[in-house]
Amino acid sequence: TISECFVIKDGDDIKLTVTADGFLYNMVRIIVGTAVAVSDGRINPNDTTEILQSKQRDKAGVTAPAHGLFLEKVHY
Repeated sequence: TISECFVIKDGDDIKLTVTADGFLYNMVRIIVGTAVAVSDGRINPNDTTEILQSKQRDKAGVTAPAHGLFLEKVHY
């Protein structure tokens, strides 16, 4: 379950933080792809909560390439 997901612009960088109690394969890359689709105007920002809650992959954005993404930390 995702407990927190937010985006911060820091100069030329965009930082997306996802906090959850578990992660599915490519989950963060799909969230990033959805955030890009929102920024491009292909997805309405007001629809993101519904997209996440629907658990229907076809409603989300494309899977973002792994290039530029990294795991910062894990809490147990």
